[in-house]
Amino acid sequence: MNEKGYKRLKVYEAAHTLVKDIYHTTETFPKTELFGLVSQMRRAAVSIVANILEGQARASKKEFRQFISIANGSLVELEYYLELVYDLHYISEKTYQQLEQRRIVVGSLLGGLAKYLRINLSHDA
Repeated sequence: MNEKGYKRLKVYEAAHTLVKDIYHTTETFPKTELFGLVSQMRRAAVSIVANILEGQARASKKEFRQFISIANGSLVELEYYLELVYDLHYISEKTYQQLEQRRIVVGSLLGGLAKYLRINLSHDA
C-alpha cells in the first residue's frame, strides 16, 4: 500500500510532531486558558499541517504554494504564542527552546518547499 502523498513530505512530519508537542505542552496550562491560549495555540499548530495537506491535494503548484504561504502565517502566529506563554511563565525556558527549535525547522522546510514550488511553477500545467 502506497503512502499518501503528503506523508512523503519532510515538512509534514516535522509539522505533525510540532502539533503533538503543542498539544502535550498546553495540557499543563491553567484551566482559565482553555478557551484562550490553549485553543489558539492548538488551532494555529493544526492549521500549519492542515494547509500543507490541503495544498498538496490541489491540482496546481500555484495553489499548493498559496497554501504553504497560509501555513507559514499560522507558524508565525504560533511563534508569538510561544513567546507569550514563555513570558507568562506557563512554560520553562527549556520547553520554550525545544518548541522554538521545532518551529524553526518547520519554517525552514516550509520555505524550502515554497522555493521549490516557485522555481518549478513554470512547469505546471
